[in-house]
Amino acid sequence: MWKSMLRFLGIIVIGAILWCSCARGEAAKTNIEYWHPNAEAQGGLVVTELVRQFNEQSATTQVTERFIPDMYKGIMQTLQAEAATGRSPAVVQVGWAFLDYFSNNFQYSNPQAVIDKYFPSDATFIRDNFLPNIVELATNSEGDLAGLPYSLSNPVLYLNKDILKEAGLSEDGPKTWDDVKAFAKTIKERTGKYGFYMQEPADSWAQQALMESAGARLITYENGKPRASFASEDGIKAYELYASMALDDKSALHSTWDEGVQAFIEGNVGMLYTTIARRASIQKTAKFKVGAINSPAWQGRERALPAGGCMLAIAARTEDEKKSAWEFMKFLYSVKSVAAWTIGTGYVPPREGVADAEDGLKSFMAENKMMEAATSQMKYVVPWASFPGDAGLQAEQALIDMRDEILGGSKPARQAMLDTQEKINQLLD
Repeated sequence: MWKSMLRFLGIIVIGAILWCSCARGEAAKTNIEYWHPNAEAQGGLVVTELVRQFNEQSATTQVTERFIPDMYKGIMQTLQAEAATGRSPAVVQVGWAFLDYFSNNFQYSNPQAVIDKYFPSDATFIRDNFLPNIVELATNSEGDLAGLPYSLSNPVLYLNKDILKEAGLSEDGPKTWDDVKAFAKTIKERTGKYGFYMQEPADSWAQQALMESAGARLITYENGKPRASFASEDGIKAYELYASMALDDKSALHSTWDEGVQAFIEGNVGMLYTTIARRASIQKTAKFKVGAINSPAWQGRERALPAGGCMLAIAARTEDEKKSAWEFMKFLYSVKSVAAWTIGTGYVPPREGVADAEDGLKSFMAENKMMEAATSQMKYVVPWASFPGDAGLQAEQALIDMRDEILGGSKPARQAMLDTQEKINQLLD
């Protein structure tokens, strides 16, 4: 009888505790997912730490991170695959190249609309913390704000100064793309190592910088209609120089992104052309004197460097998930969180007030000279070309296939570019 009575009293006590918790508003946390393409060498560790810190301090939200391989293209493909099931992340990183494709094909919420509806005290958060031209990066072709800029980068040229010295070349590195070709050839002839590697992930971001800095444009608009236009004489000339390094001089390495970066880190490549977002990993692992300089220019031309990185988009479906999404995003955009993201990756801060803040990047920027290569050329940043509508993923894949045809030697640059341009324009039609 006593055991039964104690059991009954225990049930009453537990019930009272649960009732009190609900009365105090301590309801169960809303669980949301955060999708990102950040492998360990490119910010993955920072993502994990920021998610941990947020979950520890939030009384309302529990975030689960999900790593999606194959960069931003992989995220779009995964969104597409899971859309039919009704599943979507609450917060997702969307690469600039897929701004229009994402907003044309998937459900999302304008972050300002979410703020206005649920968080009126944050009404001026975006206006107070982001420059208008930075916000514009996340505004789609319909004029709607599809997300908020999170990762900003541009391509820089990393140097193995030990190899340059061994080859009898200036440790300051090349200034123009013609110089890059000459440096790479000299490195190959005098050291036997590759002189150059340009990143080759599942996008054409770095190649856009090469072509558009030469005067070409990936996309132009005719009477409001988008047209692929990169196979101009300027664009062809740029790609032919790149191809000649790989095929004629044998001085440029043609391989996957991870393999190419690793070859540089291991001291087998003299110059690496990739995002400043790789800065932290390269600094930490390179066993030689490493430097970073501005993206090379073309003689008589002004650089045009596509903004790398991504925006954070709210793809949440329910009201509770939308509220949690903004709570998490606001945490990620705090000065302290943005500073941690920059230090752990190399991305340029998207919001104001981080570089000069004592709890931000003030001391880091003063000590880290490699960041100057990216921050000093932000004035040359242009939008990452985004093919609209259903053609987005197929157009990006066509550019990747074109790159492989050219660097693999199966098609001359001119023919491959003209064929690919026609193919993409047929998709756009």
